[in-house]
Amino acid sequence: MALSVFAIAACASAPAPETTPPTAAKVVVKPDGTVLVPAMSVPVSDYLSPEGKAYLTDHLTAMQNPEMIKEVEEIGAPMFLKTYMDRQAELYPFSKTDTSMGGVHVYDYTPVGGVSDAQKDRVLIDLHGGGFITCWPACAELESVPLASLGGFRVVAVDYRQAPEYKFPAASEDVAKVYTELLKTYAPENIGIYGCSAGGMLTGMSMAWFQAHDLPMPGAIGIYCAGAAPPVKGFGGDANYTATAIGEGRFMAPPTEEPASDKPARSLMPYLSEADPYDPLVAPTESDEILSRFPPTQIITGTRGFEMSAAVYTHSRLVKLGVEADLHVWEGMFHGFFYNPDVPESRDAYKVMIDFFNSHLGR
Repeated sequence: MALSVFAIAACASAPAPETTPPTAAKVVVKPDGTVLVPAMSVPVSDYLSPEGKAYLTDHLTAMQNPEMIKEVEEIGAPMFLKTYMDRQAELYPFSKTDTSMGGVHVYDYTPVGGVSDAQKDRVLIDLHGGGFITCWPACAELESVPLASLGGFRVVAVDYRQAPEYKFPAASEDVAKVYTELLKTYAPENIGIYGCSAGGMLTGMSMAWFQAHDLPMPGAIGIYCAGAAPPVKGFGGDANYTATAIGEGRFMAPPTEEPASDKPARSLMPYLSEADPYDPLVAPTESDEILSRFPPTQIITGTRGFEMSAAVYTHSRLVKLGVEADLHVWEGMFHGFFYNPDVPESRDAYKVMIDFFNSHLGR
């Protein structure tokens, strides 16, 4: 028995065999600060709701499915957005009038029971997303219906001119025409303007355009899924490189090389292909004078949104210039995430939009 105990003790005290720790992948930092990042796996964020986690997974999968990203002609958008439109129509009853304002085609959305008493003197203008080339009417409907139905607002969605037939500043001109028409019946402080993606960019562009053409500022604006910075390499900033793969299921980092000095930088967007991306009418952050005159501004993005850097930068510039500006960033969410009405993150976004306009219009 003593021998057995001694044998066990001897084994316990023997040194463990050496193991080689796994070699960590090397991160390379270049002299100019560029970082070469090794391949890695990025799981779904723990901070998302269960529905949000499933939504992100479904979105990433859909973006890799040719059938789901194929455009449906009747809605001017990919197939996966049609599902959100159908669901939204079930959740949020609305009325829609197909009309024109100032010679520009619009959809005029209202709650199915009519505009609420609290909103009878207010109106919102929606500028739809779609890269200045597509997504009418799908994006207009996905952006307008929740605020009309849940907020009791009248929402006028503008079918502004887009590429390839039209170039900058056609869309800014169309927004100004609709705005001028609404100014005949609404005080400027009772008008709110917002949009997502290209529509968010256009919202900022419109503020610069209004100033250049002596139009009064609206009561408040929402720059969603976008920023107001120069659109030279996508939306710009770190998010160009970090967010597309984990937010859209594909890798589209812009080239790092700078254009030749005799060839001015141009936007990758066809609508802006002939415009100077550093013109303040395109990128209001290029002018302190213009940006400082912005009305109260709400900015919404997600940590997987490829626009996140532009959104954060725009907010920091507004705050520095003394403009009242709110920034809301949804952890784990991607570009235009609130188009799906079934997830808590989207409903939270609708609420902050509605609360923002309720607290700023008519002040």
